[in-house]
Amino acid sequence: MTTSPTRIAIIGAGPAGFFAAEALLKRDDPVAIDMINNLPAPYGLVRDGVAPDHQAIKSVARVYAKLLARDEVRYFGNVTLGEDVTLEDLRSRYDQIVYAVGAQSDRRLGIPGEDLAGSHAAMRFVGWYNAHPHFRNETFDLDCEDVVVIGNGNVAIDVARILVLSPDRLATTDIADHALAALRKSRVRRVTLLGRRGPAQASFTNPELREFGRLDGVSATVDAAELELDDASAAEIEDNAVRKRNMNTLRGYAEAEPGDGDRVVRFRFLVSPVEVVGKDGKVCGVRVERNRLVAQEDGYQRAEGTGLVETLPCGLLIRSVGYRGAPVPGVPFDERAGIVPNDGGRVLALADGPEVVPGEYVVGWAKRGPSGVIGTNKADAAGTVALMAEDRGAGVTAGRRSSRADDLPRLLERRGVRWVDKEGWARMDACETAAGEAQGRPRVKFCRVPEMLEAAGAPR
Repeated sequence: MTTSPTRIAIIGAGPAGFFAAEALLKRDDPVAIDMINNLPAPYGLVRDGVAPDHQAIKSVARVYAKLLARDEVRYFGNVTLGEDVTLEDLRSRYDQIVYAVGAQSDRRLGIPGEDLAGSHAAMRFVGWYNAHPHFRNETFDLDCEDVVVIGNGNVAIDVARILVLSPDRLATTDIADHALAALRKSRVRRVTLLGRRGPAQASFTNPELREFGRLDGVSATVDAAELELDDASAAEIEDNAVRKRNMNTLRGYAEAEPGDGDRVVRFRFLVSPVEVVGKDGKVCGVRVERNRLVAQEDGYQRAEGTGLVETLPCGLLIRSVGYRGAPVPGVPFDERAGIVPNDGGRVLALADGPEVVPGEYVVGWAKRGPSGVIGTNKADAAGTVALMAEDRGAGVTAGRRSSRADDLPRLLERRGVRWVDKEGWARMDACETAAGEAQGRPRVKFCRVPEMLEAAGAPR
């Protein structure tokens, strides 16, 4: 007797969604997976978040492409949960639902002047230079010499690097054409990165930090006094190889002679922004307070203001203080943590309650918050998939699945949704890569949804 496959909907087609699909397909249980994505193109942050000059990191998309080609997997791009389909539509068609929706909004600083013209969230800048359709029409005033980037993570480093990298180097990548045109006219010469804690607590990875020492025309600098570690910070890096390498790299920048280039990236530590300063409604600087580190009972080093304040001039401020989840219609949401409340990956009805929503699961940033690198999602997804298998064995499902389980395409057609299947994505992909090949680039991305749908041949 042939066992009917478990029908599974994965909401989101980024790294977390694909790693969940991979883990599901590796199990012995037969499955039929539908990946439902709100953008026409798949791959999430691999396409829309990884910096364009880091093509090696994007090579993981080849793994995702193989998964997408599997007969057990269907793709529904340009379909938004809560707009084109409802949660009830899914519950009546699938045995299990996996939310892989990422973290789609930004954290705020909560200081005066944050909303002045010229103050932007890093996620918008990253989306803009990566051709994300939602950020195509953003504008960033690059007609200034000084930029301040608030944050000490890899996103902050990416932003700083893109601002100082040679436009000719960027022209060999898949950066958005509109961003490349704007960066060719840029007057930016100095980028300062601000960290509220010390260099021992900075969260960037060493390869990204080291890159600044190898960029033509760019000098990296840091004040040696800001690299002095208290006893607690010295102990914190003692058994942490990454942070130890970061300290060595930063000390090298502090000791190096100024380079010949006209662009400078400066690292500042133990400073917190307290006010964005404006003139005529536009950013002209940021007021920062000097901090000291205070050890907590759990060993965490908390930044505490000293009252010493200075103002740094800048014409553009980019806030890279973290991503945050956004609620999805009908799906439980923990407002405080910015995630889908869950117990190991099983969705909970309430953030502070024990009740599990049967047959519904979460993976990736929506599960644990915006932490880790792309590969972190693999083990994370495997943990959730193990619970899914356990629940299938116990007969726990999402609800009232009917014989209409295969009719999602017909439902979308009735509602007039122009969706992209995996053949359509293949056509779009071929168009982008052909355009890129003609220019000596990996691809030239479409950055407007109508263009993407036309290239995909999505039915009207």
